[in-house]
Amino acid sequence: MDLLRSLPMGLYLEQPITWMHRLDPRVKLAWLMSFLAAPIMANSISRIVLAVLLILLTLAAAIPLRVWRQQMGWLLMLSFFILILAAISPDGMGVNHQPRLPTTNNSELLVLSEQFNSNTTQNSRTLPAPNPSGYQYILFQRGPVTVTRRSLQLGINLSTSIFILIYSTNLYLLTTAPEEITAGIESLMLPLRRLKWPVTEIALTLTLSLRFIPLVLEEVQNLIRSVRTRAINWKKLGLKGAVRVWMTVAERLLENLLLRADQMANAMMVRGFTSPNEHRVQWHQLRLKINDWIALASLIGFWVVRLVWGTES
Repeated sequence: MDLLRSLPMGLYLEQPITWMHRLDPRVKLAWLMSFLAAPIMANSISRIVLAVLLILLTLAAAIPLRVWRQQMGWLLMLSFFILILAAISPDGMGVNHQPRLPTTNNSELLVLSEQFNSNTTQNSRTLPAPNPSGYQYILFQRGPVTVTRRSLQLGINLSTSIFILIYSTNLYLLTTAPEEITAGIESLMLPLRRLKWPVTEIALTLTLSLRFIPLVLEEVQNLIRSVRTRAINWKKLGLKGAVRVWMTVAERLLENLLLRADQMANAMMVRGFTSPNEHRVQWHQLRLKINDWIALASLIGFWVVRLVWGTES
């Protein structure tokens, strides 16, 4: 079991370098924030368009099929399952029923109303209400399965929100190196230095955190392999024994991660690192190019279309 290959969520794709890799990380961060904010107060059609747009961007960037096939496949299966589950669930539209007869103790009124109803039923025919528009609130009903307009809308909103949230973030991390992410965030946070915010320290902490993710996956992978190689009979252990084993594994994982963090700190101290401001390393020179300006202009058009036609009425 190789978690770094079977679960490549959030890992940077070094090769091949696509046009999306060459974009400025600040521009890509603006697009990411737009994808995360666009589903808010959006109608169902615009949410579906956003999900399709992410898929088209992946294809247009010529990212290898082996990279995104498994990620997108699992996400599409999860989104489709949530769509079906929410569509057949009750839509939560509560209806307050009112009694047909007045709530009174006057028996004469009850008798007169019953006589009136019986005479009306005998002397008139019940005709179906005309529906020239063809509108139907219940879209599908067969046995216990009922799909209404409200439940289908809720299913689309939930499934597309999960897909957009996870895949847009993954696509950003897939085409942006951790150093570029931190450099872009640091550049955008420079005005906060006037408020005496530790911008450089925050950027350094974010860089170390992103670089620590593969180490965590590697430690988890090694511990899982060590458990599998021992061929433990889980049926004989029972519930308490299994919990005890996994608690031991979790304790060992925490010890290994703390050891890795200590080794990283020692390596920084040996290299003479005193503070981020005095020992800075410029990984990337951030400059907006022609493709970045085109992406920013496209972002403006994206929001114009979203606000004009994509807002939920």
